[in-house]
Amino acid sequence: IGCRKCCLLQEIQTPTLCALRTLRTSPACHSDVIASPPLDGSPKQYSPKITQLVNDITGLTLLEVSDLNELLKKTLNIQDVGMMPMGAMAAAPVAQAVEDEMVPVKKEKTHFTVKLTELKAPEKVKLIKEVKNCIQGLNLVQAKKLVESLPQEIRANVSKDEAEKLKAALEAAGGTVVLE
Repeated sequence: IGCRKCCLLQEIQTPTLCALRTLRTSPACHSDVIASPPLDGSPKQYSPKITQLVNDITGLTLLEVSDLNELLKKTLNIQDVGMMPMGAMAAAPVAQAVEDEMVPVKKEKTHFTVKLTELKAPEKVKLIKEVKNCIQGLNLVQAKKLVESLPQEIRANVSKDEAEKLKAALEAAGGTVVLE
């Protein structure tokens, strides 16, 4: 009755808004206000229907639970999936997505290090001269020391084309070259 008085009083005060009452988003009466959710830390209140359902399920035997599970799967059209640990279940879709993204994005190496690993003894002089030509500012004595103390890095951070040219030249002079 108190709510009715509130609504009638409001309608009398604003007769032009009576037709729009159904379109308003705020409650028509103060008693229609929805209760605010419980504050953090306070226990959640469950409806009696949910509480009764939980009590009924906890009273079932394992065979009855199995039958309930089967019937729910049929009724809700749920597919069977293999059992996974809980951590793996959460990580599996993420890991699969990461793998799917990473497979096509393989980056091709663009810069190489040319490394002289071995030499053929009869062609040592020829290789020393080629090493001197490959490294700017290197004299014959330094080139000889470099060739005699293998494996040695000849050039670092060079493009693929340049690395291939250096490799071909050094191998033609009697060396064994590795591109890293």
